[in-house]
Amino acid sequence: MPTEINPAVSVCIPCYRGAAHLAAAIESVLTQTFTDLELIIIDDNSPDNTDEVVASFADPRIRYLKNQTNLGPDGNWNRCLDEATGRYFKLLPQDDVLDPTCLAKQVAVLKADVDHRVALVFCSRTILDARDRAIMVRGYPMRRSGLVPARALVRQCVRRGTNVIGEPGSVMFRRQLVASAGRFDASIPYVLDLDYWVKLLGHGDAYYLNEALASFRVSGGSWSVRIGARQSQEYQLFISKLSANPTFTTTRFDILAGKAMSKVNALLRAVLYRFLAMEARKT
Repeated sequence: MPTEINPAVSVCIPCYRGAAHLAAAIESVLTQTFTDLELIIIDDNSPDNTDEVVASFADPRIRYLKNQTNLGPDGNWNRCLDEATGRYFKLLPQDDVLDPTCLAKQVAVLKADVDHRVALVFCSRTILDARDRAIMVRGYPMRRSGLVPARALVRQCVRRGTNVIGEPGSVMFRRQLVASAGRFDASIPYVLDLDYWVKLLGHGDAYYLNEALASFRVSGGSWSVRIGARQSQEYQLFISKLSANPTFTTTRFDILAGKAMSKVNALLRAVLYRFLAMEARKT
């Protein structure tokens, strides 16, 4: 009997009430130039037509699972970790999309890292509105492509009061690192992704690709928008948590600057979300 060979990459889409933009996310995975992948879609017991959207794609690389009860974001993201079989792992939120070369370029970085010095590879990303219009491109500040020391990267996240690494779609890591890093933890919901990136960075450095290889959609249904009112408060809690982590050195100035910037960032996001909501009502 032939031996089953696991794919190189597991792309997992955890979804809940995500039917509106799910097809675009799926299409962006299936049209990757890197084809040695599995696409696992885990529906967190949605009351919408997510199953119909998935059924419209006839690709053997797709595996669709539906939770019998709602597990919540961290529960569903952790099930993605459990179901994945690939050497490399990427979590793609239901609203987001990948550039066709995203997997190829991120896999190339990890394959070249024969000493396993890199804990994660991340890229800049395009921010989209609900109508697929590009709003801006966000990336690691003042940095060309290359290795970024873990301590410097975490310090930037603290000082700037925001996640400079990026949303899940912009990150890839080796699945074997999960055994050391552990599970997703939503005790501070707003930083569910960044909290995990920091866990990974406790085991190596990062590699930044200064290309917009992923797109993050800001829409009324996106989880980051729904919890927006708590962003500043939760980020400040996260900064306090990081300051107690001996792996990363943060100064008192870093902490004070980060907490102040988290308030500014929350205000800027509120203005952006309000503008996008007004634009959406015009259509």
